[in-house]
Amino acid sequence: MSTNNYTMKFFKIFLLLTAGLLIVTTSADFPVSQPCTLVQDANVSEVYYESENVSKPLDPVREMVSFVQEAVTYARMNEKEDVLKEFSDRNGTFFRGNLYIYAYDFDGITIAHPLQTELIGKSRLDEKDAGDELYIKNLRDSAINGSGFVVFHYVNPAHNNTVEKKLGYVEKVDDTWWLGSGIYGENVTIPNETFLMPE
Repeated sequence: MSTNNYTMKFFKIFLLLTAGLLIVTTSADFPVSQPCTLVQDANVSEVYYESENVSKPLDPVREMVSFVQEAVTYARMNEKEDVLKEFSDRNGTFFRGNLYIYAYDFDGITIAHPLQTELIGKSRLDEKDAGDELYIKNLRDSAINGSGFVVFHYVNPAHNNTVEKKLGYVEKVDDTWWLGSGIYGENVTIPNETFLMPE
């Protein structure tokens, strides 16, 4: 069995353990009298808590943040070349429903993107969104500080590439590159400062 197969098996075990911790640490958000189980359908991007009496979706912002954090952990545990290939694969582990991972270096060069592979190798630091904001620069600046959120306007491939409001979350992998994901919605806003603090 190759090193990559061992790495993927280890990573899957890590994810299962992480999911168990997620249940324990967030159970206060979804009080129920029955034990809860974290369920994720492989064909759907929805993650939810399920018990005999309750089935409640996770907050999409928390789901996105968790997804990016999972990708950062994966990136730190594996060879960068393999990781970037995985992030650019529409059928890969990090393309789930409407969520996918994109990766950039700190010069704003796209190094992984599953929907716009033609952008890989191109600098987008000076690219503006539909609201005339330097959104890649803003995302990069958040990543320089470790992590953060940015609201911008971007084409939504799920809606015939119409421009929609998007909340992006980014996190630094190391001093050379960062990852992000985003969710679309007319009502998306930057969460308050305590959003990422442990509960």
